[in-house]
Amino acid sequence: MSEIKGTHIKKAIFAGGCFWCMVKPFDELPGVIRIISGYTGGHKENPTYEEVTRKETGHVEAVEITYDETKMPYEELLKIFFRSIDPTDPDGQFFDRGESYHTAIFYQDENQKVAAETYKKRLDESGIYDKPIVVPIKEAKVFYPAEEYHQDYYKKNRVHYNAYYKGSGRDAFIKAHLDKLPEEKALLKERLTPIQYAVTQENATERPFVNEYDNHFEEGIYVDVVSGKPLFSSKHKFNSGCGWPAFDRPIHEDVVYGKEDRSHNMHRIEIRSSGADSHLGHVFDDGPTETGLRYCINSAALRFIPKSKMAEEGYGAYLDKLID
Repeated sequence: MSEIKGTHIKKAIFAGGCFWCMVKPFDELPGVIRIISGYTGGHKENPTYEEVTRKETGHVEAVEITYDETKMPYEELLKIFFRSIDPTDPDGQFFDRGESYHTAIFYQDENQKVAAETYKKRLDESGIYDKPIVVPIKEAKVFYPAEEYHQDYYKKNRVHYNAYYKGSGRDAFIKAHLDKLPEEKALLKERLTPIQYAVTQENATERPFVNEYDNHFEEGIYVDVVSGKPLFSSKHKFNSGCGWPAFDRPIHEDVVYGKEDRSHNMHRIEIRSSGADSHLGHVFDDGPTETGLRYCINSAALRFIPKSKMAEEGYGAYLDKLID
């Protein structure tokens, strides 16, 4: 595996229980170059999965993230990490118990150490959890990549991964605490426009026909205005006449999820982003293409990245999503 170099290229290592569940939260974000599942923190060289899970090595399951700090600050990675775990559990994560599933932040330098300690302290003082934050902050040790079948597991085995993610209790726990994280809402109110905040955080709907992307068909991708995670490609956009941007599919099936919506005396399927849990719009089964679907999305929930700027902004890997 070739090493990616540059003064702005950094690595972060997080242990958050089963490493299958720790790739997706960081994957495909701007500035995230590579994510490797593996083992670290223990004493045995080149451990196997069986040895680690038998608690013979002292290692924990972890992910090593290679990132461009000019596009993805370490503090943002910390926030995503804490949003993806139960930071109050000292003996594992959800139904995965024992030392190999312990949480930890492994810092690479003093800057990462200070940032991790600061965020952990702020989270602990916020009072959103009914128990203390117990995630240890440790100096990084040798990281050993896991076997190939563990890499990108959520993409290779979607059905089993989704069942595991929900069945373990992780999904319900994270959704129950998303809105309570310190300063999240206040910071978003400062960063987003009033209509962007109202749509993504309060489930509002913008006015039809006079929004930014209804009649917009330039080549590029549409990302979550909150997280920056890619959601839709211009290749899948069509003019539905409904007054809002319409797509026949997301850029990947797992970047959004559906939720039953019975508001306004209607029965609809609401569409939310998987990462930031932003309200996006709704999906209907009257689409004109082979999918038969129409993702009716608020412009205010999206940010458009033109094809000419995708590589510059860290989305170069998505250029193939614009090719038929």
